[in-house]
Amino acid sequence: QVQLVESGGGLVQAGGSLRLSCAASGRTFSEYVMGWFRQAPGKEREFVAGISRSGGTLGNADSVKGRFTISRDNAKNTVYLQMNNLIARDTAVYYCAARRSTVVTAIAAGYDYWGQGTQVTVSS
Repeated sequence: QVQLVESGGGLVQAGGSLRLSCAASGRTFSEYVMGWFRQAPGKEREFVAGISRSGGTLGNADSVKGRFTISRDNAKNTVYLQMNNLIARDTAVYYCAARRSTVVTAIAAGYDYWGQGTQVTVSS
């Protein structure tokens, strides 16, 4: 069992930056592929970025390429999402997720554990 707690969300002006963190419980964090998803009101949950267990493989949605960067620190049981040049369309609840696998996937159903989410609001 893995428990995930996101933090770092908030209100930011367009063009600004935020860094989200997701702290995981347990001693097996390095055995999980990690992902970030987001869900805007009235829309489906969408993949943002994923990272392999070692941090060597990254996957980003086209909508955030060049602006968002996922990283992880296995010693701290934490995964991060650095978000730069934010735009209004980035407004959503952001969730981190854990997948006990060796393969990064953009499919939400492929993740086994989810955090409670953190709100990101970008004002234009």
